[in-house]
Amino acid sequence: MAQISLRIEDEVKKKAEQACADIGMSLSTAINIYLKKLGRERRIPFEVAVDPFYSEENMSRLRQSIAQMEETGGTVHEVVLDD
Repeated sequence: MAQISLRIEDEVKKKAEQACADIGMSLSTAINIYLKKLGRERRIPFEVAVDPFYSEENMSRLRQSIAQMEETGGTVHEVVLDD
């Protein structure tokens, strides 16, 4: 058996361990499942994508909106959506 050593943020590990516990498995088992699937399918078994909020197009639009608001003396307020 091989051993892998890696560094992750404490909070990431804590949340992952809790999720695994809720499912009824250890973090080690979950990582083994991931690695077996990766090796078998030769792909990451879930979508890996950049959050579209941070796209250059969206950031440009946000900068324009902020500039327009500052020019006109507008204000920012939070909108709370009902679930």
